[in-house]
Amino acid sequence: MNEVVREVVITHQEGLHARPVMKFVHLATSFRARVSVTNITRSGETVDGKSAMHMMLLEGTQGCTLRIQAVGEDAEDAATALADLVRRDFDLE
Repeated sequence: MNEVVREVVITHQEGLHARPVMKFVHLATSFRARVSVTNITRSGETVDGKSAMHMMLLEGTQGCTLRIQAVGEDAEDAATALADLVRRDFDLE
C-alpha cells in the first residue's frame, strides 16, 4: 500500500473550528485513501480525517502542526490536496 505523510501548520486565526473541519472532511472523503490526522503540537492523538467529530477532537489552534497521513492508491493526491487546503486557510478568506 502507498503511504504518504505531509506536515502542515495551521495559519488560520480561528484554527480548526466547524467550517474548516467540514471543508477538510469533505475533501478527504473524495479520496479512496484512508486519511488520519495527528496534532503533533498538542496531544499527538491520531484521528480519522474523514470524521468531523474526530477532527474536532484535535483542538487545532493557529500555530499547531498537523501530520496528515494517507494510505491507499490515491494517497499522494489525498495528502497533497489536504495539506494544500490547510495552507490556503481552508479557503475561508
